[in-house]
Amino acid sequence: MAISERVGNAASFLTPSERRVADVVLADPQTVAFGTVARLAEQARTSGPTVVRFAAKLGYQGFAELQSEAQREMADALRPATARIRERPPADVVAQVLAVDVDNVRTTLVAIDPDELAAAVALLADSSRRVFLITGELARGAGILLATQLDLLRADVNVIDGSPVRVARQVSEIEPGDVVVVIEYRRYERWLLETLARARAAGGCVIAFTDRALSPIATGAAHAFVVAAGGVGPFDSLTASIALVHALAAGVAAALQPTATGRLDAVEAAWNVGHELVDDGGLR
Repeated sequence: MAISERVGNAASFLTPSERRVADVVLADPQTVAFGTVARLAEQARTSGPTVVRFAAKLGYQGFAELQSEAQREMADALRPATARIRERPPADVVAQVLAVDVDNVRTTLVAIDPDELAAAVALLADSSRRVFLITGELARGAGILLATQLDLLRADVNVIDGSPVRVARQVSEIEPGDVVVVIEYRRYERWLLETLARARAAGGCVIAFTDRALSPIATGAAHAFVVAAGGVGPFDSLTASIALVHALAAGVAAALQPTATGRLDAVEAAWNVGHELVDDGGLR
């Protein structure tokens, strides 16, 4: 069980000082993985014994075991595709993918807090707020799908990408209250982290899709969704991310039904006109 899951399970039993330790553990995994009890206690404004008690409440034998688990999680998150592709391939790829992705989707959707999802939907459905999407290269498919579906339901949906100059210009347009959706896993691209930092500084309200609560993507997000992204091959799976995209889009469609209906009708009408031209031989 991941550290973030243990923290979630133990949350109701933690004292205020232990909650501060939990905040540091989730926000700054390096302090846990490579620091000391004293350093973690200092960061959490508490004492060494409190850190040890916190580790025990999470089910660890002591701080050393908690630290070892944090190091393992960080090492796994940084394990590159070049290492994963050298693993022995499964005998039945289809069966393996089916099992892994069913588990990814179940793990991701079951863990979602309904209130958290509703709050994220409300932000995305608020037409007074523009939406900006930032994704890493391998997570781009899920981001483009979300942008496309939202664009069919509402106006002012923007994908931040392109050259450094273009990205800087797009980020400069973000105003306080605008929604920034960021989707990224594992080895978190530097340009994305820097862009996200600028978006936050501009007052963007962040909705994060990421692979673990210890992710730098989740830190400071208004709403963070931990997405299971285990893959059979060398690459992370986007299946659970796409399921979460569908959940958010369905919620936005329901919230914007009166205006979204007219918007979709116009798109459908335009598609029908183009289809009729093709049938008539007007387009090749």
